[in-house]
Amino acid sequence: MTNYEDLKRKAKDALDTLADVSVEAFKLAEEKARVIAKKAKLKAGITNERATIRRLKVEIGGIYYRLHKDAPEESLKEQCEEVTAALDRIAAKQRELEELRNCSTCDAEDDEAEDADVESAENEAEAAEDEKAEAPAEDDKKD
Repeated sequence: MTNYEDLKRKAKDALDTLADVSVEAFKLAEEKARVIAKKAKLKAGITNERATIRRLKVEIGGIYYRLHKDAPEESLKEQCEEVTAALDRIAAKQRELEELRNCSTCDAEDDEAEDADVESAENEAEAAEDEKAEAPAEDDKKD
């Protein structure tokens, strides 16, 4: 019977050791998961704050342009002139488009289709410009 008792004791010791290792592994995995979740939450927060900064920079630029387009600071003069020139080109193209709309030989359905194409192109151009304006500066890329 000693053999049976010895075997029983060894099995119990092995199960106790296995249980202890399992508990430690679970605690370690739990802590690791908590840290990973916290890192993900912090990184998401940083990403949100950077997006807020980019949006505000674009808004600040728009406000600055409206306030100082006629007399910008020297460091921003070229950019303000480029914005003004682009706005002038848009206005000229819109006038030309309006003239074509008023053309008596034009079909109304063609105008609607062209308007949709123009609006789509404008939206794409604005999205591309927003992406370009929102590209983070070198100091924004630091974590």
